[in-house]
Amino acid sequence: MESTLKKESIIAAKAYSFALEIIGLYKQLVSDKKEFVLSKQMLRSGTSIGANVNEALSAQSKRDFVHKLSISLKETRETNYWLNLLKDSSYITEQSFNKLSEKCSEINKILSSIILTTKQKYFTQKSKP
Repeated sequence: MESTLKKESIIAAKAYSFALEIIGLYKQLVSDKKEFVLSKQMLRSGTSIGANVNEALSAQSKRDFVHKLSISLKETRETNYWLNLLKDSSYITEQSFNKLSEKCSEINKILSSIILTTKQKYFTQKSKP
């Protein structure tokens, strides 16, 4: 359980840091590019990742914990979608995209690992010898 707590702390910190970068990109897109629609969607999903991670840390049960982290996982996929759209429509550079997409992918991997580990530990039937 201790390693799970360490992972939770790491994921909360990474999600928070990522949200700050997403907010920075949103501000830049709105002020410099006058792009309001795609950037707002990216802002919502990108900041929602950390919000749901924090909700998971206060989960009422292991199932609630997995559910909240699963929502965070979906939000990472959605954020990556918006980042791809912003890149492919030339609102952000390839370099900016790569930096944020890599961080998004890392968060995705960590969340997937925590969810899988938690499911295996608490929700799989133990086979009897």
